[in-house]
Amino acid sequence: MNIKTWLGIGVLAVLVMYGINVNNSLVNQEETVDQSWAQVENQYQRRSDLIPNLVNTVKGAANFEQETLTQVIEARSKATSVQVSAQDLNDPQKVQQFQQAQAQLSGALSRLLVTVEKYPELKANQNFRDLQVQLEGTENRIATERKRYNDAVQDYNTAIRRFPSNIFAGLLGYDSKAYFEAEQGAEQAPQVNFN
Repeated sequence: MNIKTWLGIGVLAVLVMYGINVNNSLVNQEETVDQSWAQVENQYQRRSDLIPNLVNTVKGAANFEQETLTQVIEARSKATSVQVSAQDLNDPQKVQQFQQAQAQLSGALSRLLVTVEKYPELKANQNFRDLQVQLEGTENRIATERKRYNDAVQDYNTAIRRFPSNIFAGLLGYDSKAYFEAEQGAEQAPQVNFN
């Protein structure tokens, strides 16, 4: 064999090794994104599991506005019916549908907690206070996990767009993942009215 043949084999070997390295790196990053998504779902599930206990505590403690409870129950049902798998993370529309369903549930819960302020005997109920603290903690965990997910997506999306990794990513079928985005109108501070 001549030197050109050996040189060609050497260049091909380097490209193959680089391609393997890029693939393994992208697999690790994609798994991090999927694991981060699982944690987001885990926290939403925790919140969903707490809601029936909260609703039952509210029902038992006061002659409560049925409309508010119904809204919470319906929003929980809708939020749990919208599922997004790790494979769906490439579809921003599916992630947005999931996010909208969760936002509706957050809004219904907020209305429930505001309405509870009218019922001092309910606010004094230890079960209700414990559930309220758990829900607040869960909302904080959701925010944390969503941030971690967005960080993992950023790392992954950056890796598949950088040259020359983008060539191998395109050849190997790696697509960008969707971010969680702020809800519509989140840029405006809510108005507080005690009337």
